[in-house]
Amino acid sequence: MSDPAPRLADLDLATLVDEWLDWDSAAARIGVTPAKVRTMVREHHLAAAVPVLGGGPKIPALFIDDEGLPVKGLPGLLVSLHDQGFDDRECIAWIFLDADLPGRPIDALHENRGSEVKRRAQALGF
Repeated sequence: MSDPAPRLADLDLATLVDEWLDWDSAAARIGVTPAKVRTMVREHHLAAAVPVLGGGPKIPALFIDDEGLPVKGLPGLLVSLHDQGFDDRECIAWIFLDADLPGRPIDALHENRGSEVKRRAQALGF
């Protein structure tokens, strides 16, 4: 019998995500306070996790576009994944894995192919 696939929550996020932003760096990139960044995470506009044991929570840099906004389609995708029981760590892992799409879901969001990512996320519930 083969080993089951690892749970998303158990994946090493530090190897999946190249660049992370702490609260202050994310706030500077967006142009808000660190408290507002925490609110954005709580409201699922962004997601955060602790990528390295003993470190603080961080946000993947690719979640913020060049204009200092959450990547188009990300908030809706995060809400959809949370509605299916995912926590932030699992959301980040899913968004940075190369599964069915050509490329990772985060790449598709940056390429304005968010509808196919959202459809795939909604299909997880079935």
